[in-house]
Amino acid sequence: QQQFETDDFVGQARQALANIIAVLREGGAGPEHIVRMTWYLLSRDEYVARLAEIGAAYRELMVANGSVTYPAMTAVQVAALIEPQAKVEIEVTAILPD
Repeated sequence: QQQFETDDFVGQARQALANIIAVLREGGAGPEHIVRMTWYLLSRDEYVARLAEIGAAYRELMVANGSVTYPAMTAVQVAALIEPQAKVEIEVTAILPD
């Protein structure tokens, strides 16, 4: 319904990852097909402070063939995101199987 489920940083990161996985599944792919990931953060400090929680959510969701997948990643702090309520956006590039 294009509404945020939470204002919590980790909750938004978890939802973004879940959305990415859902889109990949629709295309016949999974987390193992991600080759690049960019995180856009409003607060570097909140990201660093909550890294353990983010890591736990990541390890839970980004599983492919029984193991966690770790594509090349970049995280950048930005001044603002398009959605005023957003604290994080995650962009991925995936190479889909034939």
